[in-house]
Amino acid sequence: MGKRKVKSEGNLERMIMPSENDVLGIAIKMLGSERILVKCQDGKERLCRIRGKLKRRVWVREGDVVLVSPWDFQSDKRGDIFWRYRKNQVEWLRNKGYLKI
Repeated sequence: MGKRKVKSEGNLERMIMPSENDVLGIAIKMLGSERILVKCQDGKERLCRIRGKLKRRVWVREGDVVLVSPWDFQSDKRGDIFWRYRKNQVEWLRNKGYLKI
């Protein structure tokens, strides 16, 4: 096994922009397993789970800005986290006016 590359958060690689169904939010509280309480920009707190593909690759911590896809049948209370933004990406979102929190 070779050495792992250390990725710098200084460079902006790939930005995922929120679509009309997705909501930006901040991770408030870790609830165990893959569940996180997220305060979304639409004023609702959702109990979200981390998607399996993201769970194996990225650590989500309290205070991180994430992209949430609300569920179809419990859209006000539940959702899936499918992207975590890095520090430089959060600054870019604030400068462009996407992030209002």
